[in-house]
Amino acid sequence: MRVLFTRRLPDAVIARAEAHFEVEIREDPQPLKPGQMRAAFTLYDGVLTTLGDAFSAEVFQGAEGSRCKVLANFGVGYNHIDAGAAREAGILVTNTPGAVTDATADIALTLLLMTARRAGEGERMVRAGKWTGWTPTQLLGLHATGKTVGIIGMGRIGQAIARRCHYGFDMKVIYCNRSPKRVEFGARQVDSLTELAAEADFVVSALPGGAETHHMIGAEVFGAMRPHARFINISRGDVVDEAALIEALQTGRIAGAGLDVYEHEPEVPEALRAMENVALLPHLGTAALEVRERMGFMAVDNLVAALAGETPPNLVN
Repeated sequence: MRVLFTRRLPDAVIARAEAHFEVEIREDPQPLKPGQMRAAFTLYDGVLTTLGDAFSAEVFQGAEGSRCKVLANFGVGYNHIDAGAAREAGILVTNTPGAVTDATADIALTLLLMTARRAGEGERMVRAGKWTGWTPTQLLGLHATGKTVGIIGMGRIGQAIARRCHYGFDMKVIYCNRSPKRVEFGARQVDSLTELAAEADFVVSALPGGAETHHMIGAEVFGAMRPHARFINISRGDVVDEAALIEALQTGRIAGAGLDVYEHEPEVPEALRAMENVALLPHLGTAALEVRERMGFMAVDNLVAALAGETPPNLVN
């Protein structure tokens, strides 16, 4: 059987796949175009796809009975794939939950601390040769320990962030979730995003992507935040109204932001890049070799099961 990797993955992942399939690897780092996606349905038995490959409903039109039987997504979020349209076309969709949880939570804490302690500003100052020595009032930031963190979305990643904040930094944890959710420590669920925003020193988005969460965080949420508060996003860029975030930062409505994802990746607005109080990372959420290998192994296992006629371990549709 033939499978397509739409991006090059770590060597260990490729080796595992080659033990089962004839593997073709795209060397182009750009997402697949619609025509390439449709061609893949006829040329391959399975496709290992990832963020950016926009398998929309239109792409699946006429794909019924095609050679391709499974899209194995490399990542937990699959909002770039219309899973319903895939199901109607007879194509399974899988993802890689669990493998990404801790790594993504670590990036959330990285950005939280960077924005709280103005680490990006300090690093740029040193690299530019502008640091003149220690002074008692230089780059005064916000002390994170003991503060309140508000987490939007209390799934696996949200809970991992909450544990780090609670046990590591003695932070009070509040959260907003679409359904009731209980956690093993003293976190408190609140009823609305604005209630969370008004109480938190740090607001962290851990929402899944998709139509239901598009621009869920916008002017109303930023307007409710405290002037000293920081906003962190490690989920999906389009859950945030980026224009509203920029306005909140430019007007001093909030004190800072830490972003690993963007509404129109890889485009990052000049307004965000120009602000010193914004920490910007290039979607590093799972960027550790062992994590990417674990994700790849899960994706390959999903391919193996699906193409053997079995139910994949991480089926989403």
